[in-house]
Amino acid sequence: MSKNTPGISHTEPVTLVEAVDYAEGAVVSRVLLKNSAGNLTLFAFDAGQELSEHTTRFDALVQVIDGEVELTIGDKLLAAKAGQVVLMPANIPHSVKATRRMKMLLSMLRPA
Repeated sequence: MSKNTPGISHTEPVTLVEAVDYAEGAVVSRVLLKNSAGNLTLFAFDAGQELSEHTTRFDALVQVIDGEVELTIGDKLLAAKAGQVVLMPANIPHSVKATRRMKMLLSMLRPA
């Protein structure tokens, strides 16, 4: 595995929902890919866990793969569940809160 692919191999598939485990009262993350264009990080949030409001210079695509999440993007509050994706645009304040146990793939992409 190269330094640009710390958590994923080009020779075998990865089952996302099984690639990171829940931990009681915690947020667990696993970097699957990181390079100059951005990164892919898999997260598992226990119910009630959150990432507080912040901004980033990257566009962030949240793909919910298990459970449910509440997202605040700017002044808009929305909910997403397994099978749904949400775009959090670069430079807009956002936060993430698991309303129940939740796993998500976060794709951070440098804007063109």
